[in-house]
Amino acid sequence: MPVPSAVPFEGNLLLAALAARDRALLTPHLALEDHPRGRTLFEVGDDVSQVTFPLDRTVATLVVPLREGRTVETATVGHEGAIGGVVSQGYLPAFTRCVVQIEGAVLRMDADRLRDAKRVSPTLNDLFVRYADCLLAQVLQSVACNGAHPIEQRVIRWLLTLQDRLGTDALPVTQNVLAAMLGVGRSYVTGVLGDLQDQGLIVVGRGRIHLLDRGRAEAACCECHARVRSHFRTVLGTVCAPDGEILVVEATEPQVWIDQPPSKIREAHS
Repeated sequence: MPVPSAVPFEGNLLLAALAARDRALLTPHLALEDHPRGRTLFEVGDDVSQVTFPLDRTVATLVVPLREGRTVETATVGHEGAIGGVVSQGYLPAFTRCVVQIEGAVLRMDADRLRDAKRVSPTLNDLFVRYADCLLAQVLQSVACNGAHPIEQRVIRWLLTLQDRLGTDALPVTQNVLAAMLGVGRSYVTGVLGDLQDQGLIVVGRGRIHLLDRGRAEAACCECHARVRSHFRTVLGTVCAPDGEILVVEATEPQVWIDQPPSKIREAHS
């Protein structure tokens, strides 16, 4: 269904960061949808012709399916970002599968409409270029973490990443989902969660995992979570709450050095 122009975009931080003139470029092309947990937004090899903006506490994950049936998570995206056709211009085959992990509402639009809007607005284009860089950083750090760090630290990293997007210590994730994200067996994850619970870092409940002390969890985690958050802060200007939730993304006016030497640009801003 089309989104009325009066509907605010605050549910997604990328859209909330845009000025009214840039939102107006996107508004006519956005559609509001609700997705249940487990919904596949695109599969490996699909043409990624849509861009999806998770709203509020909706969370999706990019996973790589392996031949033996396992999957491994490469990125988690919530209200701070967008999925599909963000890096490319759309209509390219997907390399990963995208699955909704936390159900909720999203805004969707054709990738070619976003491409047209980025051509019109340097500010909008700059914001999505910077976000694409942060998404790539998350993917690359996830690959490094999966290859180099023990499963206990990988579990904590994933839980912290989810808390960043939900802003709650009660994380609605099952042991089956966590095992699928990490590419290991459920019984193995059960043992790891038991160890973390014995350490007082988490409490495993029915259909959710409670992260008891974020400070202790960050100290017990590998460096991967902190590195990605630092990159988001530096490149995208993110601001986070004490509980870790990402609250703000910054859109900045890009400096355009067209037919002007750097000295002239410095004079213009002095």
